[in-house]
Amino acid sequence: MMDDRRPEVLVVSIVFFVLASTFVALRFISRVFIVKRVGLHDYLMLLAWFIDFGFSFSLFYATKKGLGLHDPDIDPNARYSLNRANYAFTVLYNPALMAVKTSILVFYLTLTQGEKVFRCANYVTLFVVNAAGLALTLVNVFQCRPVGAAFSYPLAPGAHCTDILTLYLSSSPVNIITDLAILFLPNPILTQMRLPRKQKFILVITFSFGFFVAVVDVIRIAYLQNAATSRQVALKEIHLQDSGGDDLNWYASLSFMWSVVEVNVSVMCACVPSLKPLVARIIPKMIRDTDDSITAPEGIPPGPLDRPGIAEPAEPALPTLPTLPTLPATETRRRSKSGSNRNKSSPSATDSNASRRPAEAPIDMREFLMNGDLPHQDAEVNTTVTTTSYPPSITFFDFVNMKKPANMLKLSNKESIAPNLLTTILFFLWGFAYGLLDILNNQFQEIVRLDAWRSLGLNAVYFGGYFIGPPLVGRTVLKHWGFKSTFITGLCIYACGTLIFWPSAVLTSYSAFIVSNFIVGFGLAVLETAANPFIALCGPLENSEIRLNISQGVQAVGSVVSPLLAKKVLFKKVTDVSTLVDVQWTYLGIALFDVLLAVAFYYLPIPEASDEDLQELANRRRSDNMTQVAGIPVVWLTLGLGIFSQFFYVAGQEVISQSFYVFVDNAYPGSRLSSFDYLTIAHAIFAVGRFLAAFLQLFLKPRWILLLSYIGMIVFSVLCMKTSGIAAVAMALMVYLFESGAFSIIFAISLRGTGQHTKTAASLLTTAISGGSCLPFAQYAAQLAHGTSSSYSVLVALFCAGAIFPIYLNIVPAAKKQVDPVPNEHLRRPRRHRPRPNVVQREKENPSVGGVYSRRRSVLSDLLPTVNLSDQSDLPNAGQKRPSAQGGLQHDLAPWPEN
Repeated sequence: MMDDRRPEVLVVSIVFFVLASTFVALRFISRVFIVKRVGLHDYLMLLAWFIDFGFSFSLFYATKKGLGLHDPDIDPNARYSLNRANYAFTVLYNPALMAVKTSILVFYLTLTQGEKVFRCANYVTLFVVNAAGLALTLVNVFQCRPVGAAFSYPLAPGAHCTDILTLYLSSSPVNIITDLAILFLPNPILTQMRLPRKQKFILVITFSFGFFVAVVDVIRIAYLQNAATSRQVALKEIHLQDSGGDDLNWYASLSFMWSVVEVNVSVMCACVPSLKPLVARIIPKMIRDTDDSITAPEGIPPGPLDRPGIAEPAEPALPTLPTLPTLPATETRRRSKSGSNRNKSSPSATDSNASRRPAEAPIDMREFLMNGDLPHQDAEVNTTVTTTSYPPSITFFDFVNMKKPANMLKLSNKESIAPNLLTTILFFLWGFAYGLLDILNNQFQEIVRLDAWRSLGLNAVYFGGYFIGPPLVGRTVLKHWGFKSTFITGLCIYACGTLIFWPSAVLTSYSAFIVSNFIVGFGLAVLETAANPFIALCGPLENSEIRLNISQGVQAVGSVVSPLLAKKVLFKKVTDVSTLVDVQWTYLGIALFDVLLAVAFYYLPIPEASDEDLQELANRRRSDNMTQVAGIPVVWLTLGLGIFSQFFYVAGQEVISQSFYVFVDNAYPGSRLSSFDYLTIAHAIFAVGRFLAAFLQLFLKPRWILLLSYIGMIVFSVLCMKTSGIAAVAMALMVYLFESGAFSIIFAISLRGTGQHTKTAASLLTTAISGGSCLPFAQYAAQLAHGTSSSYSVLVALFCAGAIFPIYLNIVPAAKKQVDPVPNEHLRRPRRHRPRPNVVQREKENPSVGGVYSRRRSVLSDLLPTVNLSDQSDLPNAGQKRPSAQGGLQHDLAPWPEN
């Protein structure tokens, strides 16, 4: 008995197409006969249904001609028709999805007014959907050269076709990305709604149906991948020409079925929101909540407004802020009754919003989601909304209580622990990603046999993302929308990059790997633009270097764990392209985790710091920051040299990282441990070194530790050139130890005193990480010319260039005073104290003589002078001191003159 998948393919496909057609019909019944308005999104959905009809019918026809059978069981006379049906099916897939998603996004746009960010995100997603859909459609149209070869049988001599399964797998990341974007786009609006419980539940269910589309897409990808790998096992090749004997129609049948399911589920989910007026007309109790009845507050007897059938007078018209969510009618009534002396408008005023709106005006999403059931108006517009005024400090959110973010510059050490721990998750994330990326690149290089120059090119484009991402996106988002928005942006870009690894592996394309490496680097660069300054600024600035080294230490732990996991588990059996495709599920998991983490960050009260607050904090040490060295204010000279040092430090770090395998193999060829084992040990030492650097800052000044770090890097790099055997390997491990804490100290020191330009300075310091892109090429060229040991002269030169910065910090007095941390350096909450008579105050002139434990005044005590703020607490320089005429110190509440 022959194997036959046709019955299940045909039955499942027909059932889902019929369901989708039913949903479209009900949508137009709702829009035409109840809402009495048909919008652009409805016409787009009708277009999507017509394309879906052709798409589904082509599968039905292909199934009749032999789709789901092995090649020997297919009638040769039906092969031409079968190939034509398969070709139509592949060409119509992307236009069908594109039309459905465009309809949903246009629907979102018609429901928003004054939501600029939401609309911009909609337009971006709309562009991606249509640009990608058009590109993928053209790829499918021209899948063969010549085009007619796609449906000819047998394949003409000299014709070449790209495998259909390969094309489908390559397009999967775009579908997942746009599915997730459409799923989460409405969340910022929906979470601000205040609705009765049942309506809230229906609202959540309605806009969560897109989740099923993403699930179906993942199931479809699993079947596609299984079909592709099964064919490879049978034919020993993943890139197949569509010729007789490849058994495509057997292996691809279930994948095609799930493609039909995906498109039809998308159509159904897109129609669900438009069915609400129909459901409200047929089953009104299903929509209305049982507690929607009018209730009076306690202590107030029921009056005429509490009786059904009598409209409640509305409050006078007040200016409506687009960001303020509306309240349910019951809450509005309570507020109306509580103000007995308020002026009341006419009873018909409650419907004034609906009556004043032109018929063709855009519909506000809040009104659409909170609508009642008025028979003679657009059911998506007929919401009764009474504007209510709230104090500006109060923001109501129904799903989650989003507190106003704290000022990170005012947090104590204890208060800063929670947000710093949360942000440290991001540090672990990009450490984990970098470790996986490195191993994946190595496996890819082995499978496709890349030469060393092209291997370095993959690393170069990753760090090239750091050259473009921070100034182009990171700084812009950080300056305009803050740390939270930058975290979310970086996570989303990073998620897109990880998903693009899927077609990179399927196509085994070096160009695709270049693109995916660049996007991952770009996303992590945007993330790092905000994460490093966040840790440095969140809490008293005297401990910036300690906090940043601890977080960076966690990042280093991620870079230790991920290569071990990748090498011993994920990539253990990766020997060919099919097994390389298998590990892409790991990247799908990372991408989904990134998206969920971005959603979590949206709802968490992440502390922020405005440019004004940063400038106020910098002004407290204005004289220290503005002292000129060689005609340049010391703060800007420190920043410039810090960027210079960061560039060469990261370049040196990448030089030893990229050459470590070759160095160990040449220096100690008889070792019982592999080069990978030694690199794992090096990464572990690097992680421990960062925690050690944080500990040493309790006793030593950061600039001292930085100088010692560079001295150690230079000395042990020279020793790498002069030794051999296990001694040379030990010297290389010591380089990892001494370079571990330098990055965090350079970053934190360079940010000090930059004031309102702190976020720009952070983006420039992050851009300096791009030093890892180009200079490993110089070391490899030297290795080819003079050998591995001699090539480490490039490493010595890079560390010597970076060492200019700590030398400057330790020999220039103005630089010492500017960068050394002072106790309790943070914006404090305003407090009132009575002046203490006969208390001798010390001048606040950089009292730090060493690390945290060596400072005279504990960071836990109130270290700044107490001031009577009863009349002049708002002065910007209140509390500063100057010598009195008698030689003592007195409080000066008058503003300091500008220097």
